[in-house]
Amino acid sequence: MSQAVPETSAAGSPAPAAGTLALADDALVLSHRLGEWAGHAPVLEEEVALANIALDLLGQARALYADLGDEDELAFLREERAFRNCQLVEQPNGDFAVTLARQLFFSTWQELLYAQLLESVPLAGKAVKEIAYHRDHAEHWTLRLGDGTEDSHARMQAAVDGLWRFTGELFQPLEGFDLDLDALRATWTERVTGVLARATLTVPETPQSGGWTAGAGRQGLHTESFGRMLAEMQHLHRSHPGATW
Repeated sequence: MSQAVPETSAAGSPAPAAGTLALADDALVLSHRLGEWAGHAPVLEEEVALANIALDLLGQARALYADLGDEDELAFLREERAFRNCQLVEQPNGDFAVTLARQLFFSTWQELLYAQLLESVPLAGKAVKEIAYHRDHAEHWTLRLGDGTEDSHARMQAAVDGLWRFTGELFQPLEGFDLDLDALRATWTERVTGVLARATLTVPETPQSGGWTAGAGRQGLHTESFGRMLAEMQHLHRSHPGATW
């Protein structure tokens, strides 16, 4: 039987576990996406770097799931609609530029988010230190590719343009957490657009001009590629229920 998903209380107030589940799902899904680079990264050093980031995120997911119930059940026995990750993290890897743009957007947000949650999420202090490396890695490569060759610049710009619309969801409320969303959005925008400007990349349309739309991953609605990814991630556990190493 699959693990129950935290819901809103009968009185209408958000269940404290709902936001924790969303954060755990973000980390798990992005970890799996980064793990897909194993054996396919452009150079060995980057394969190791991406694997390390994936492992950091997996550790975060496990710690958060452990506060909610059985981590294996939560990761491997829930259906697609029960996952609460944002749509940004489930986007396919694409080329190296797409992976980096996705990481830049997410890590910048995640670092700022956990800085606000230091008092309410036990793993936040350790996570912030890990995420600072994730963000720095993404920034380094964004600058290198954006201000590199004509081809690398074009690929990086296409990646930024393609993923920008998924970032609006990052600034929706997280149930159970008291967040300053305006400050989070303003600081995220300042930092990300600053990196893009230094990388000689054009910043996509701003939220004020209508170019920023929010996805519905937090409500359990996901993009087409997520179902295929989830089937692959859960296949072994579902094929051999109760198996142990």
